[in-house]
Order: sequence, then C-alpha cells, then structure tokens
Amino acid sequence: MELQCPAKNSWPELVGTKGEKAAERIEGENPHVRAIVVLVGTVVTMDYRCDRVWVWVNKHGLVTRVPRRG
Repeated sequence: MELQCPAKNSWPELVGTKGEKAAERIEGENPHVRAIVVLVGTVVTMDYRCDRVWVWVNKHGLVTRVPRRG
C-alpha cells in the first residue's frame, strides 16, 4: 500500500542552497511538513512520515541531497 501525502513531496531546486533557508522555504510551501536540517552521516530513523522532510547538509551547511518527505 502506497502512502498518499497532500501537497509537494520533494524540492530538487534546493540542492546547493543553505540548509536553514531551504527548511524555511519547504515549510512555507507545504504547511503539512516540518523540515529538519541534518548533517550528512547522521543516523536518523527510517520510518516514513508525511509530516517530515529531511534536509541533508554538508559541513558548510549546504543541501547535498534532494529534500523529500519521509
């Protein structure tokens, strides 16, 4: 069974931008989610949640992966 989440699900245009700014934009575009900035290599839970977006950043704070719901 596939989960259906309302509104936007990914933000490829934010790769390379500052993580905090990306999180603000994500939450502004989709009020159904909370964007969480995470340093690459950090261990996170693998459960899928429609109300969460991981924003993966490098040591310089730049987004390295497409932010997606999950």
